[in-house]
Amino acid sequence: MGSDSFSSDPLPPLLPGEEFRLHHFEITAEHSGLRIDKALAGIEAVGTRSQASRLLARGLVFLGSTAVKPSHLVAIGEIFRIHIPFIPKLTLVPYDFPLTIAFEDKDLIVVDKPAGLVVHPAYGHAQDTLVNALLHHTKDLSQGFDELRPGLVHRLDKDTSGLIVIAKNENAQRALALQFQRKITHRIYRAVIFGEMKPAVGKIESYLKRHPDDRKRSASVKADEPNAKLAITHYKTIQTHPSGLSLVELKLETGRTHQIRVHVKEAGHPVVGDSTYGADTRVGSLKAVALRKLISDMPRFALHAFELGFYHPTEGDFVKLTSVWPADLLPLIEYCEFPKFSSAPLVERFTKRPNDDSK
Repeated sequence: MGSDSFSSDPLPPLLPGEEFRLHHFEITAEHSGLRIDKALAGIEAVGTRSQASRLLARGLVFLGSTAVKPSHLVAIGEIFRIHIPFIPKLTLVPYDFPLTIAFEDKDLIVVDKPAGLVVHPAYGHAQDTLVNALLHHTKDLSQGFDELRPGLVHRLDKDTSGLIVIAKNENAQRALALQFQRKITHRIYRAVIFGEMKPAVGKIESYLKRHPDDRKRSASVKADEPNAKLAITHYKTIQTHPSGLSLVELKLETGRTHQIRVHVKEAGHPVVGDSTYGADTRVGSLKAVALRKLISDMPRFALHAFELGFYHPTEGDFVKLTSVWPADLLPLIEYCEFPKFSSAPLVERFTKRPNDDSK
């Protein structure tokens, strides 16, 4: 029913680092009358309906020379051509991308990452990541843990902006990684959410794992489920606008995939602009046309890693960095008259870790 050979036909657009395998799928009585996404989910090369939807959304499924729409109902005898993307074994290459360096010395670099930049090579982003950009910036990155993730001890989602620390040598990487494991780092995020958290100050605790139907999302599950990991987020509401949007501050006790975004969404208050976690359905409830347009024009969701602190791996003092609101979120912040906090980035050093409430 299929083939793993490469297509000699014209290919759809490739993402960075991708190649395609061509697979042919002929409809039999077993699949006749089904939507194409459901039919594709039943073959081994695709495997899930969410994967089928992604292939269809990218225009990678053809009937003859025409890309197939997700609503297409299949008929016996139809033969579909499916271009299934994959990434061959990755080799890191430098990427000439301008980085905002918040702090750098012989042991580490702290980058104020922009939204839209993936942290490390992954599907669809083989050569255009923060790691690749760092390789263009410096040759001194620790290779101690993972050859495709040199120097990394934590990460930020693609569309989360803000501060991230990267180690330049193995000693620094081990020391920083241990601090994250022991929960003695300082990490403060700020987000604009729909609605108002109740109570205004609190803690969200759940067990997270990949969503069973969509690997691009995470979800809270029972503690005894396989691969479930404890996730704890502390939050406090800073200010609520009459429109119903709130500015919240969030402190991570753990660092699971999409942790903040899942926790506030499951509390009924998704991050503004976070279409992955249902924020789009809330925009229509806003009365102000200008605010609805402002949000629809935003290139990403309103979440920023504002503060990062850690003990310096060789000098021993506590380094605390503070970022500022990125330019792409400022229109929303100014519309809601939310605090702007620091007017310029800060780097402070302390003999010991200050209390998280210290300003």
